[in-house]
Amino acid sequence: ELGGKSACVILDDAPFEKAIPSGARNAMLNSGQTCSAWTRMLVPRARQQEAMDLAAAAANGLKIGDPLDAGTRLGPLISATQRERVEGYIAKGKSEGEKLIAGGGRPEAFSKGYFVQPTVFADVKSKMTIAQEEIFGPVLSILPYDSEAEAVEIANDTIYGLAGGVWSGDAERAMRVARKMRTGQVDINGGRYNPLAPFGGYKQSGIGRELGVFGLEEYLQVKSIAR
Repeated sequence: ELGGKSACVILDDAPFEKAIPSGARNAMLNSGQTCSAWTRMLVPRARQQEAMDLAAAAANGLKIGDPLDAGTRLGPLISATQRERVEGYIAKGKSEGEKLIAGGGRPEAFSKGYFVQPTVFADVKSKMTIAQEEIFGPVLSILPYDSEAEAVEIANDTIYGLAGGVWSGDAERAMRVARKMRTGQVDINGGRYNPLAPFGGYKQSGIGRELGVFGLEEYLQVKSIAR
């Protein structure tokens, strides 16, 4: 398993008040240091402002602090080197013209620890750096789309293919989009992680699977006998 740049596709009939905060929090899990994090949020262009407001509120509502404190939702990054890398991507996003709507700096309350504010960029284009490269920090990109077909195209427009999400008020529609996503794992409407299901990636997110029956098969050798 080799990382990812997973997309969370919010369809126009999705419950935005639930889907957007859930997607934003997923991107910030472990301060963004999660291989399967939904770091790209795809939203209908006509509802992008609504998505921006909800995502920014969710990000700003995450309590930053000591990871041993039960109330903390965002701890520090693993090292000074990683923080510098994340800050470099944030600077790149600003220089490329993406709209910064939350975070973007270091919280002032901490003199120790490699903290970065939960950061959200909006109106991001698929070919921009922060929409293509794995940042491994608390940075979410919101990408607008104009049709379901374009949403699928954007979701697949990456060298990675580890995870993803789809939100819709129509379960069959969500399943249709999920089947078109070139990624190893897709959650529909916030589906819970299933440790019995195979986990692994497409494309440059790796090869093979762990967990479930497919994970057990990784330890078997197959013999062919011809007569």
